[in-house]
Amino acid sequence: MIDASVGQVRSFNRLVTQRVGALSDRYLARDRTLGASRVLWEIGNEGCEVRSLRARLELDSGQTSRLLRALEDDGLIELSPSPADGRIRVARLTTSGLAERAELDDRSDELASSMVATLDDRHRAELVSAMRTVERLMTASMVELRLVDPAGADARGCLRAYLAELDRRAEVPFDPAKGTSAEPHELRPPAGAFLVVYLRDEPIGCGALKHHPGGPSEIKRMWVAESARGLGIGRRLLERLEQLARDGDAPAVRLDTNKALVEAIAMYRSSGYREIPRFNTEPFAHHWFEKTLR
Repeated sequence: MIDASVGQVRSFNRLVTQRVGALSDRYLARDRTLGASRVLWEIGNEGCEVRSLRARLELDSGQTSRLLRALEDDGLIELSPSPADGRIRVARLTTSGLAERAELDDRSDELASSMVATLDDRHRAELVSAMRTVERLMTASMVELRLVDPAGADARGCLRAYLAELDRRAEVPFDPAKGTSAEPHELRPPAGAFLVVYLRDEPIGCGALKHHPGGPSEIKRMWVAESARGLGIGRRLLERLEQLARDGDAPAVRLDTNKALVEAIAMYRSSGYREIPRFNTEPFAHHWFEKTLR
């Protein structure tokens, strides 16, 4: 099935790169390549850390340095140490850079308009809908799930975002100290596992597993950033946690959740989880679920 798709993907890639002018040294009739123009867009009005820029665009350090140096020589950007950490470099647009970025936006709008200008309303809607689908699925294909240390920086960042969303959505604040424990030592192998979801090397979600030898493993701290929802990441994360539970010889997986998390509850039910009586003393939970693995 995958082999049969390769030819179509390659044909699509050739068409798109030609249509958008990706091969030109003067992208959008400006004196720079698409790569350099994309760097200007990604830096944005607020500036961007160089390491984040490199991760977003999936560039190596040499490519990034060459592109930034060329833009700096043209007077479009300035590089300076981060106020928070002098070891980190930040790229910011100059006044000329802001003007150039605005010009690129206008010309990009013109190029996009030209792609649909000759189509009737039905075909225009069909093309835009297909583009939306391609963008969503290609983004989903770039997602990675990695086992990490639950005390690491990415894991802790995801947990802070997870707790902040719970506090924002639930009727009462969530206090992890009052519920069932999920401390780092309980989520490291062989006691458990902690997954972080990455998109372009940026953490956008997490999920943890806590083993109970001889009994069901417990899923904890399931979260996906709001900006990344709709890509099927939550279900993929859930399936990976279930597989880790199987690998640990667990007969089933269990989890609890708050009634405010209606999207998560719907996903659990559609993934084969059945509601069961309370199995822990978690004061924040309203629903308890289990799924048999064997």
